[in-house]
Amino acid sequence: MHKRSDKVAETIHTTISTILSRGLNDPRIGFVTITGVEVTDDLHLARIYFTVIGDEQAVKNSQAGLESAARHIRHDLGKVLKMRYTPDIVFKYDHSLEYGQRIDKLLREVGANNDGENPANS
Repeated sequence: MHKRSDKVAETIHTTISTILSRGLNDPRIGFVTITGVEVTDDLHLARIYFTVIGDEQAVKNSQAGLESAARHIRHDLGKVLKMRYTPDIVFKYDHSLEYGQRIDKLLREVGANNDGENPANS
């Protein structure tokens, strides 16, 4: 059985993704993808995780743009959620994609260093 916070998180995810796809009038916000949303059980806080294409400066710019637009985004969320209280929203950069790419790179390097040798066959 799903908790109410899970359903609210799912709605927030789709709504913010739609808002971003329509575009916000902030040039700092790059090509942002919402990767996840966590809502506290009391429904008062939503942590919105995002990734962005680009370097560290693009991440910083997008983070600043999203934080600046948070009030507007929260207002739009309130119209969709139709709850007594719209959760406060906090944007957090999702490092998991970078972490996965780093692990993948390390595994490829280990594979290349073994020159195709399979230690199990030794």
